[in-house]
Amino acid sequence: MNATFLLITILSCLIAVGAVIFLVRKISELKKLQDRFKGVVDIDKEIVKVSNDLKQKTNEHQNAVAKINSQITELRSDYAEKRKVFDRLMGEITVLEEDLEYISYGMYKPHFDFDTSEKYKTKLIETRQKQKQAIKDKQAAVCAIEWSVEGSKAKGRTMVNRQIKLTLRAFNNECDSAILKVRWNNVQKMEERIRKAFDALNKLGETNQISITGNYLQLKHGELHLAHEYQEKLYDEKEEQRRIKEQIREEEKVQKEIEKATKAAEDDEKRYQNALLQAQSDLESAHGDELQKLNDQMKELQQKLKEAQELKERAVSRAQLTKSGHVYIISNIGSFGEEVYKIGLTRRLEPFDRVKELGDASVPFAFDVHGMIFSENAPELENKLHNAFNEFRLNLVNKRKEYFNVSLNDIEKIVKENDAEMELTKLAEAKEYRETLAIREQHKIDEQRQVEIEEKFPQSL
Repeated sequence: MNATFLLITILSCLIAVGAVIFLVRKISELKKLQDRFKGVVDIDKEIVKVSNDLKQKTNEHQNAVAKINSQITELRSDYAEKRKVFDRLMGEITVLEEDLEYISYGMYKPHFDFDTSEKYKTKLIETRQKQKQAIKDKQAAVCAIEWSVEGSKAKGRTMVNRQIKLTLRAFNNECDSAILKVRWNNVQKMEERIRKAFDALNKLGETNQISITGNYLQLKHGELHLAHEYQEKLYDEKEEQRRIKEQIREEEKVQKEIEKATKAAEDDEKRYQNALLQAQSDLESAHGDELQKLNDQMKELQQKLKEAQELKERAVSRAQLTKSGHVYIISNIGSFGEEVYKIGLTRRLEPFDRVKELGDASVPFAFDVHGMIFSENAPELENKLHNAFNEFRLNLVNKRKEYFNVSLNDIEKIVKENDAEMELTKLAEAKEYRETLAIREQHKIDEQRQVEIEEKFPQSL
């Protein structure tokens, strides 16, 4: 039994030693494996670390983006609110602004259609009288309730009347200022200004329930429109008077030309008649070559006498025919550019004198004549040309400005349609203008040459 136990003990020891040896060997192999794959293990750890860092930074970035988006939303909302305030304030500023930079140039549509300034003036007085009557009848501004002050309705009425008086005085002063400053380019702004004053004063009166009536506002708007249109009508009447005076002056010049031409023709007629009588007297005593010479002289005098009589007849006829004259087509490319033509008429015996007058100091260059059309009814021909090219006027407001942006071919077509004879010169000489361009070009060339010389031969320092 002892032997058996001993044997078991020895075997156990051997097994234990074997296990230790096996464990040591495995540990050694494991260490070798760890040493061999140490880098791989560290990379895995780094990947995990970087991944964790990236997730953290991504979360931080997303939080930052969310915060920025929230701020953007708040800014947009804040901007929208402030923009409304800004637009409202700018609207109020432009209503009061005097500078033309801030004034709208919208087309004003007349509210009245009177043919004389006197009728506008009468209507204006009538409108102002209606305003006075509205104030007298207590219909200009009203109070919605009956107030009592210290238990007294009489004191309440006194308070209300004073407040109404102050409100109307402020409103009338604002309206008077707007009406005084109204011009063709700010009527709508002045109308809006009156409306703003109406709204502001009514808002101030909400506490006491005092307000200006809509009817009184309409009367003020009516006065604004009447005042503006009255001034415009006065201007139109002055322009018409100026045109009539100019026409009278032109007619006086025509009449003087006709009288001068008639007198010259009469003088020539008398001179040729006297010369003819003298030649006839000399003819009675003439012989041979002298006789032939006197006959030839008489024929020449008779021809000149006939021409003088015809000239006299034309001058007299021209004086009697008030509609005869010349329709001229002229251009000034140095002043107005290409394909811009003035279409007008003159009754002068020398129509080119009128063209010379137009090219005076008011324009930098002389006019070129493209056509001079004689007509027994020149105003009718001129009017047909103006109507045909009405939409091509340079000035669509003042029809007395006779400049049109059309082609000569279009003008020639309308002239032929009205059976008028026209010798058309399509080339605009524009002598002074073209010479001016040439001088300017030469100046540029000279300046360039001077620069090149200075660069090539610099002055020594």
